[in-house]
Amino acid sequence: MRDLRIIRIAYKETILGNSDVEYKHKKQSGGHGQYGHVKMRFEPLGDTNTAYEFDQVVVGGSVPKNYFPAVEKGIIDAVSAGPLAAYPVVGIKATLYDGSYHPVDSSENAFKIASKGCFKKGVMEANPVLLEPIASMKVVVDNDYTGDVMGDLNKRRGRVMGMNALDNEKTEIEAEIPYAELYGYGTTLRSMTAGSGEYSYEFVRYEQAPHDVQEAEVAARAKQLEGEDEE
Repeated sequence: MRDLRIIRIAYKETILGNSDVEYKHKKQSGGHGQYGHVKMRFEPLGDTNTAYEFDQVVVGGSVPKNYFPAVEKGIIDAVSAGPLAAYPVVGIKATLYDGSYHPVDSSENAFKIASKGCFKKGVMEANPVLLEPIASMKVVVDNDYTGDVMGDLNKRRGRVMGMNALDNEKTEIEAEIPYAELYGYGTTLRSMTAGSGEYSYEFVRYEQAPHDVQEAEVAARAKQLEGEDEE
């Protein structure tokens, strides 16, 4: 297997807590203005395979029914790039429960903007975390190198799940490892095993990234996005 030259990690964002926030989009610039006001609750959905679930429990017409689709469109826009590090958001339930409107200035676009702003604010107040992809990996090495290989996997935040003797000379090591730690692995493995080691991997699931990994990635992502804005 060729080593990875550049590795782009498909992180995702989710929340661990609940929040109750409101957001008002109000703009006046000659003629009709823009007015959209929403109050929403956000909570973990319990399913990170789903981006979001939208519900509304509005009573009394504080937000007219014809604006409900616009509110959901705002959420659809927001989940594509989360407020933590601009990665896709998953596993969030959003409930619209109140708000207000203006008979002249309210519009679908105004409520869409308000919903998007409310979502970003709500996520940041609900203990947002970064999720990282985890790979299931198999490494086949000569028996003489198993100790070195396992030590390197531990340094890479890998978890050894088991070992299988293939014959009298080789061992298969089964492990789980974050995708972020696979960078340069092929080169390291060849170096440790005098070129005899082989490995393969496949995606298994997402897990919450450790705090230090999240902090480093959020900072790096902010710098990357700032550079893109300046171009």
